[in-house]
Amino acid sequence: MLAAAAALAAGWIAPRAQAAEKAVLGRWDLTITAPDRELPSWIEIAENGGQVSAQFVGRWGNARPLPKIEINGKHVLFVSPKEEEGSKNDLEFEGTLNGKRLEGTATGPDGVAWKWVGVRAPSLKRMEAVEWGKAIPLFNGKDLTGWTPSRTGGPDWKVEEGILVKPSNGPELISEQKFNDFKLHVEFNCGQEANSGVYLRGRYEVQIETESAGESAVHHTGAVYGFIAPNPELPRSPDVWQTYDITLIGRRVTVVQNGTTVIDNQEIPGITGGALDSHEEMAGPIYLQGGEKGRVAFRNIVITPAK
Repeated sequence: MLAAAAALAAGWIAPRAQAAEKAVLGRWDLTITAPDRELPSWIEIAENGGQVSAQFVGRWGNARPLPKIEINGKHVLFVSPKEEEGSKNDLEFEGTLNGKRLEGTATGPDGVAWKWVGVRAPSLKRMEAVEWGKAIPLFNGKDLTGWTPSRTGGPDWKVEEGILVKPSNGPELISEQKFNDFKLHVEFNCGQEANSGVYLRGRYEVQIETESAGESAVHHTGAVYGFIAPNPELPRSPDVWQTYDITLIGRRVTVVQNGTTVIDNQEIPGITGGALDSHEEMAGPIYLQGGEKGRVAFRNIVITPAK
């Protein structure tokens, strides 16, 4: 028994329990119920050579490996370090596979138990070719019609001479319309030492920044934040107008920046930090990230949804 416990702690899957434990492997869309609101999250659990590992997206930030995950039959335990959570304590998640759902509790940053539920992340594979509808302007160049800030109390987004301007550390700006598959054109101008992003379906961030040169390429302009680095990566160009032409079909994305394809029909594994929810099977809005520092301006935001 002691040897079995040691093997479990090391992440080893005992052969006699493989069938039950392999049912826990794969990608899961998580919803965490905190005292004040629901929080989206995501985990991918994998097994390679008898070793279990996991990539996790928490309340913010990017996908990251977890230092600890254990599977015992239909029971799973994983730990998100306090340093990543802005917490005094590690967040320890325990859950059990119940039918098609993972259900469990976690120790919240304030010590209060949170409930969480995981459902299988959908493949979002499209079996038929997409037919495109008519282009829809999302920004009228005059005011915020069609958009809603994530909170009130400022600093506020503004329209200046036909340009939509993000304040430093303001609210997110969320489109009232929701979309499944689409082609999106947006022009942006990122100031010095500034950061923003375009969230597709409100869940997947295509990064905009001029202040992350020292970070990984998956944090740079043109990246799907934390998952897919731009290749090639274009030079940083503060205070210069640039373009994104983004195509999202299912969970496959193409990003064309300034006429250069920097992501070519690649799969987005899961939601990125800052997502509005984890319901990947549903349509979602476009949202422009406002919570980061610096001035970023937008114009000519046009979406062409699939029919």
